[in-house]
Amino acid sequence: MSWVSFLALFFITWWVVLFAILPFSLRTQDEDDDVTLGTVPSAPRGPHMLRAVLRTTIVTMVLLGIFYGITRGLGLGIDDIPHIVPDFSQRPEN
Repeated sequence: MSWVSFLALFFITWWVVLFAILPFSLRTQDEDDDVTLGTVPSAPRGPHMLRAVLRTTIVTMVLLGIFYGITRGLGLGIDDIPHIVPDFSQRPEN
């Protein structure tokens, strides 16, 4: 895999992980009983994006490290995944 492909994979994985991690450790104004006038109670209490970005980067690096270990270290690829759906196009021979 070239470094451009790796960066593209990192970019896509990073955004997917960001949207998965974003709701964790989010405190709403309603939970803190401090709703600012003119905002909805479910609005975030304060900025938490820096923590979310750091967590996202760490989780993405771990996931891609596992992917790299499987593909380079073990030598496995997409073709090594077993077929889940059997091939019905072949007829059994008697």
